[in-house]
Amino acid sequence: MVDIAENGRTWLLSGPGSSYALHLTEADELLHLHWGARIQLADAEELSTRALPGYWPFESQLDGREEYPVEGGPRFVRPALSVRTEERRGTEWTFASYEVEDGELRLRFTDDGIVITLHYRMRGDVVERWVTVGNEGHARVELLRADPATWTLPDREGWRLSQLHGRWAAESRLARGPLTYGEKVIGSRRGHTGHQHLPWVALDTDATEERGEVWGCALGWSGSWRIAVAQLPDARVQITGGAGYDDSGLLMLAEGESYTSPVFAGLWTDGGFGGASRAWHAYQRAYVIPDADRDRPVLFNSWEATTFDISEDQQATLARRAAAIGVELFVVDDGWFGARTSDRAGLGDWTPNPDRFPKGLKPLADYVHALGMQFGIWVEPEMVNPDSDLYRAHPDWVQYQQGRKRTELRNQLVLNLAREDVQQYLWKQLDTLLSSAPIDYVKWDFNRCFTDAGWPGEPYPQRLWVDHVRGLYALLDRLRAAHPDVAIESCSGGGGRIDLGIMSRTDEVWTSDNTDPLDRLAIQHGFSQIHPARVMSAWVTDSPNHQLNGRVSSLRFRFVSSMAGALGVGGDLSRWTEEELAEAGRWVELYKEIRPLVQRGDQFRLRPPTGGLSAVQYTLGEETVVLAWLQAQSYGEPAPALRLQGLDPTAAYECRETGEVHRGAVLLHHGLRTGLKGDLDAAVIRLRRI
Repeated sequence: MVDIAENGRTWLLSGPGSSYALHLTEADELLHLHWGARIQLADAEELSTRALPGYWPFESQLDGREEYPVEGGPRFVRPALSVRTEERRGTEWTFASYEVEDGELRLRFTDDGIVITLHYRMRGDVVERWVTVGNEGHARVELLRADPATWTLPDREGWRLSQLHGRWAAESRLARGPLTYGEKVIGSRRGHTGHQHLPWVALDTDATEERGEVWGCALGWSGSWRIAVAQLPDARVQITGGAGYDDSGLLMLAEGESYTSPVFAGLWTDGGFGGASRAWHAYQRAYVIPDADRDRPVLFNSWEATTFDISEDQQATLARRAAAIGVELFVVDDGWFGARTSDRAGLGDWTPNPDRFPKGLKPLADYVHALGMQFGIWVEPEMVNPDSDLYRAHPDWVQYQQGRKRTELRNQLVLNLAREDVQQYLWKQLDTLLSSAPIDYVKWDFNRCFTDAGWPGEPYPQRLWVDHVRGLYALLDRLRAAHPDVAIESCSGGGGRIDLGIMSRTDEVWTSDNTDPLDRLAIQHGFSQIHPARVMSAWVTDSPNHQLNGRVSSLRFRFVSSMAGALGVGGDLSRWTEEELAEAGRWVELYKEIRPLVQRGDQFRLRPPTGGLSAVQYTLGEETVVLAWLQAQSYGEPAPALRLQGLDPTAAYECRETGEVHRGAVLLHHGLRTGLKGDLDAAVIRLRRI
């Protein structure tokens, strides 16, 4: 809902529990008024009458109060917009008009042939913001920076900053600490979202998991990006972010061209970090994730069982075992195409290897379907091996710098997806592939950062960084339109490309290459701060964990760890004993029972994975499930009781595992005993309101 003052210069956007207000002064200064608890238009109008602070030498009255800082004039904060024309650099805009259409507020400004439109839309309690910059009067306009938003926080003391950091196999770990004066900058200059940071931050002063005010924002962009959190000299806080890591240039706009930024979404809640997470989850299920009301199937992926050494008969054997334990989707990973017998060859040649699949993928796909499962494959379309038919035919299709060595990481180069001919080639290859066999699922990987991001012959090669992502989005959109029943998983060596942009075009994401069940508890805890379990792919693999640490863990602990997301199995089923297969079948059956709660329910983080006991709870309708893990028991002390959340204190709840009946108030205030003991123990506890 958008309310507008009679003078047409104060705007108020409101959701169920929050409001966002801004005001245009008579001098065309766009000021931020409010972001927080729900208010009325009259409240916003009173705020608009408050004068800017008095003059201080060497400071700007606008800094920390302006809704969208631009470069130029009496401003010293980081600008959201920086443009350069033939004559000058910077912006001195004039307000032109506003309009509201289908709940979207658009504010239009002009500056000597440049048109800037600020977009606002409230979805639930999430504010979506983005910007469009058009060139309507210059031979060219260079966009150095065009961030979708600057977020201004209210006057508070003692700010804390939460962020998600990591690296390969250790992604999305939560860090929370005091915000100090100056800027804290996170981002990626790698061409993709990156393992090092997720494009999300949250700020609070005294919030707990379930109480207190939290402000958060998340960027929907899958290329290089930057978010800067600044505590200014007067202690006010602003958050500015968008596509592009630095200010070396996004795009060159010819006359008549325009650029629309990605969405930078913001959320306020007084329900603590848990309330913020649940609001983010609900927003993504409602507005971002395709087909979010369709639960993700239990999958088996062949990679750890076979690596590159695959054949049709071998995959069929694994498929029979997977079907026997209740798997619903069988995925053939790397090694099915071209000359792909190792990571040194074949990328770019997306046709089945004739020695391994002499009649293509259709016979295996038909066999998998006959077993009652869906069929999926792995691809890495944005990459090419030098040893491939594609590279030999089109060496100019890769990113490279003229006269420089072409860096090969993982024996591969990055295709320049900004090129129309590359997009067309990939479209034809992938469309043909998906039409050649009954393929239900594609694991879309991206296993290497940009290094030599050059485009010889292109007058403005910097646009590669933006247009590669645009090309990716266009290709995914086109494939989804042509093959609407094919689900797509986003993968980038694990969690290297997870953001609202890629999630709006894929059905789930590969959270991390780290499948160790204990390590995953911290990774999944951080991931849940912003993204829902519905998209979080989580596999049960072999013990000892051969990929990373050799840790030995029970099948129980591995399954309960992975049941906190979209369950998958990635172990070598050909080596599992009959007892292990039977136990796995029971866990898969149990997961299918609780899957609607995990993938569509409200999530409560009962205890973080900081050692000892940790647990998460999912509630949907009358049903609740608790997943609990005990890392280690000390001194023989029993694990503490888990105080549940989101229950009716006046109702009674039956435990489906024990048959015991508990009062809601008792579970809320005194907790539930898990009975866990020893090291690496785990439990699933189901409760039903009666």
